[in-house]
Amino acid sequence: MSRVKEAALIMIGLIVLGVFIESGLESFSDKDRKVTVKGLSEREVEADKVTWPILTKELGDDLPSLYTRINATTAKVTEFLKKNGVKDSEISVNAPVVVDLNAERYGVQRHDYRYNITSTVTVTSRNVKLVRSIIARQGELLKQGVAVVDGGYGNGVVYEYVSFQQMKPKMMQEAIRNAEQTARQFAENSDSKIDKILSAGQGQFSIENRDDNTPYIKKLRVVTTVTYSLKD
Repeated sequence: MSRVKEAALIMIGLIVLGVFIESGLESFSDKDRKVTVKGLSEREVEADKVTWPILTKELGDDLPSLYTRINATTAKVTEFLKKNGVKDSEISVNAPVVVDLNAERYGVQRHDYRYNITSTVTVTSRNVKLVRSIIARQGELLKQGVAVVDGGYGNGVVYEYVSFQQMKPKMMQEAIRNAEQTARQFAENSDSKIDKILSAGQGQFSIENRDDNTPYIKKLRVVTTVTYSLKD
């Protein structure tokens, strides 16, 4: 009789152990069931800040005369800007830069003039539309004898979207919603449901020109990576 009881107890123990093992395996399997998706949010916005460097040059041999001429040119430029609605606080004038062409160490070519003097008037404004309209009319300065020169690389007009920080929370939420929709679709295709968020990235943010022809239109982009657990 005792052997029968012992056998029964052993059998019950094996059954209970099997139940726990099965439950544990199911739990372990559930932990491994997950999906990682990316969510995207994009916007096209107009720049809300513009920086416009206006360069003018004078050539000659007499420095005092050159300074007088460059100062007169700078005054015409600032007057033109103010007349068209640019505020004093949006205008900055840098000190003239003088290059002695005859003093160039590796220069072998003789120049007609010894000195090249450059003046830069910079407009920094949040009124992008106004400044863009003035840029389109800068040829009017030619009537006053002022030639605006190309500043080359690093001295072109720069458009920015400085309000991006205010947009980030909304775009981040939208990116997460899009990630959730993708995860739900994946879960449905695999006869599952999404459960909890296991991890979520802070998101990758970028601001780029929409294209080379419209640098004042910015393309905002947020990409986030979210991992969800899955359940039946």
